[in-house]
Amino acid sequence: MSELKKINTALISVFHKDGLDEIVNALAADGVKFISTGGTKSFIESLGHECQAVEDLTGYPSIFGGRVKTLHPKIFGGILNRRSLEGDRNEAAQFEIPGIDLVIVDLYPFEATVASGASHADIIEKIDIGGISLIRAAAKNYDDVVIVASKKQYAFLAGMLDAHGASSTAEERLLLARDAFSVSSAYDSAIFNYFDKTACADIEQPTGLRVAVDGSMTMRYGENPHQQGRFFGDFNAMFDQLHGKEISYNNLLDIDAAVSLIDEFDTTTVAILKHNNACGLASRGTVAEAWRDALAGDPVSAFGGVIIANREIDAVSAEEINKIFFEVIIAPAYSDDALTILKQKKNRIILVQKEAERPAKVMRSVLNGVLVQDRDTKDETADDLKLVSGDSLSDDVAADMLFANKIVKHSKSNAIVLAKNRMLLGSGVGQTSRVDALRHAIEKANSFELDLKGSVMASDAFFPFADCVEIADKAGVTAVIQPGGSIRDTDSVDYCRDHGMTMVMTGFRHFKH
Repeated sequence: MSELKKINTALISVFHKDGLDEIVNALAADGVKFISTGGTKSFIESLGHECQAVEDLTGYPSIFGGRVKTLHPKIFGGILNRRSLEGDRNEAAQFEIPGIDLVIVDLYPFEATVASGASHADIIEKIDIGGISLIRAAAKNYDDVVIVASKKQYAFLAGMLDAHGASSTAEERLLLARDAFSVSSAYDSAIFNYFDKTACADIEQPTGLRVAVDGSMTMRYGENPHQQGRFFGDFNAMFDQLHGKEISYNNLLDIDAAVSLIDEFDTTTVAILKHNNACGLASRGTVAEAWRDALAGDPVSAFGGVIIANREIDAVSAEEINKIFFEVIIAPAYSDDALTILKQKKNRIILVQKEAERPAKVMRSVLNGVLVQDRDTKDETADDLKLVSGDSLSDDVAADMLFANKIVKHSKSNAIVLAKNRMLLGSGVGQTSRVDALRHAIEKANSFELDLKGSVMASDAFFPFADCVEIADKAGVTAVIQPGGSIRDTDSVDYCRDHGMTMVMTGFRHFKH
C-alpha cells in the first residue's frame, strides 16, 4: 500500500444524501473541515458539524439563477494546485487559496429530465457545469485529491475511511478518478445525443454515435480460444447466476438469443437453442410437457445447448432435463428440489432471469464503424394475417402460424420453420437458399419421425418462386405464413389455391443476419 495522504478539507455538494451521514461523521471525527452549498450545507450542519459556505470562501453569491456557484479560482485553485510543486504552493499562499483534498459531488439528473418529457428549456438547465467541472478538476489532480462523483462510490469511500481514517492511498485515488471520468464521459455522451437529436433537425440524423456502457466482465475467450473476449454491460442486472462455471463469449450470444426468443411467448414454453437458433421449442400446459416436446424436436442438437423456460422449473421437469448434457439453463425461478437436481453437474450454468429492460437499439461492429438499428419488436397478431389462399382460417391453424412465425423471426436467415400443435418440428437456418432451408427442415423432422401432415410453414422472407410451397405441400404442410412482397407472389399463391393449401401474408419480413 502506498503512502497515505491526509484529507484536511472536503468540498461536498450533492443531491443524493443517503449514506452521506456516515461519511460526514467519519470525516468530522478525524478533524476534516467542510465546504458546501445550499441543501448539502444544511444537511452537514444538521449532523452537528460546522460547514463553510462556498460563497463565504469565494466572496461571491450564487448568481445567474444558480448557474455560477463554485466556478471560482478559490475553489478550483484549491482542487488543482499541485502540492508537490513549490510554485503552486507559493501561489496558493499568495492568493489565500485553501487546499481541498476531497470532493464529493453528483450531477444534475440530465437523462432523467429528458426522459420525463420536460421542455427544452428545462432540459438545458439540467446540463451541469459546476459539478462536471469539479469532477474533472479533482480527477485530473488525483495525485492530491480524492474525487467521489456519484452516490455509487459512497460505499467505496466509507470503506476507505473505515480502513485508515480520513486519508487515502494513491491506488484508491486513481480508482476513484477512473470512476469519475466514467461518470463525466457518460454524462457528456447523453448531452451530445440529445443535441444531435433535437438541435440539428434540418440535417440527416444522427451525425455521430456516443455510447457509454458501465461494467465489464472477462470472458474465458472469444468465439474461439485464440481470441480474447469481454462483455461490457451489467450482466447482474438481468440474471442471478446460481451455479456453474464462468460464462463464455459464446454462452452470452446464446443467452441473448434465448431471452429474445422466450420473450415472444406468454404461455408456458421451453426452448432449446444451439448456436443462437432454436433446435427445439414447445408451448404446453406444464414445463415438463413443454420440455418433453421441445426435446423431441431435435434431441441430437440439444446436446450442449442452452435451455430457457418462462415458468419456474420444478422437480419433475428438472429430473427430465437433468438426463441430457447442456451448458446453460435459464428460468425466472427454480424450486429447491429442482436446484438440488440441476446442481449435480458442477460446471452447469444456472441462471435466474430478472425483469429488466433491454436496449431499444441493436449495435454491431462492421468494417471501421458500427451498425445501429431498432430492435425487431414487431409481434404479429391475428389481425396481421391476410388470408390469400383458403376459404377461412381456423383459430388452431392461426395459432400454429403465429407460433411458427415467432420462431422464424429469431432464426438466422435464410430460415424456414415447420410446426404443429405449438411444437417446433423442424427448422432450416442460415442457408444461402430458401429451398435448402426448407429441405433441411423437412429432413430434420423426418429423421426424428415427426409427422408433418397438417403442419404449418413459416418463412422469414417472401418466396420468389413457387418451389418452396410445392416442396412443403408434398411433405405434408397444409398452411403457410410468410411476409409477401415478391413481384412473383402470385406464383406461390396460385399453387396454394390449386392444391388446397392455406396461405397468409403478414407484410413484415424478419431477416436476421
